[in-house]
Amino acid sequence: MDLDATRTALERLGLDYVAAGLEDFINEAVKDNLPPHRLLDKLLALEHTQREERRVRTSLKLSGLPPGLTLANFDWSFQPGIEKNRIESLATCAFIREHETCLICGPPGVGKTHLAVALGVRAIENGFSVAFYRLEDLLHTMKQDADIAPRRLRGKKYLNVSLLIVDEVGFQPMTRQEAILFFRLVSYRYQRGATIITTNKPVKDWPEVLAGDEVMAAALLDRLLHRCHVLNIKGRSYRLKELEKLLR
Repeated sequence: MDLDATRTALERLGLDYVAAGLEDFINEAVKDNLPPHRLLDKLLALEHTQREERRVRTSLKLSGLPPGLTLANFDWSFQPGIEKNRIESLATCAFIREHETCLICGPPGVGKTHLAVALGVRAIENGFSVAFYRLEDLLHTMKQDADIAPRRLRGKKYLNVSLLIVDEVGFQPMTRQEAILFFRLVSYRYQRGATIITTNKPVKDWPEVLAGDEVMAAALLDRLLHRCHVLNIKGRSYRLKELEKLLR
């Protein structure tokens, strides 16, 4: 068998992982007396696995998600008030397919960002595009893009990703310009894409977040809360728990 020619053909087909280990794969198949069709099945499965792992790594990097926050390492015992079954339901990504919203509310340090990011990771693993922004960074980006023609603006990932995650809404009030930009974003994504928002403010206090504009807040919440999964987290702060450990 001319392995060099086979390897070259595999590389031309984009099967780089199989091409790189071709000789070892064949030797192992001969040793295990593997039929040709079983070898082919194995090679295709290996190539698919490698491509999927590469896709996930690339998507995680492009998403802006903070690393290391998954559902597997979330401390459920520290926040027993969280309904784990609701999080597991969200982790099926059905709400993304339905272009729904998830609002995660609670005081600082209770795990809102961790859960939002973990759901973003699960979304990427399930093949969805994801973008993560802290509100301050998102508003800065949108202000820079404010003069771009609408046709070109549609290419921005905060508009067209399957799942947009906006973290830390409510930590400081928006200016009038920022509130208008945020309202336009929510309006554009309404029933077009899924959104997760974390906030330390109950929805009744959102007018003060949106530059004191009660009319705009009502219109925005009307869109956000339609087909929305609201999670209210009440509990101790993880960060204070870690600080207490250090001070002992």
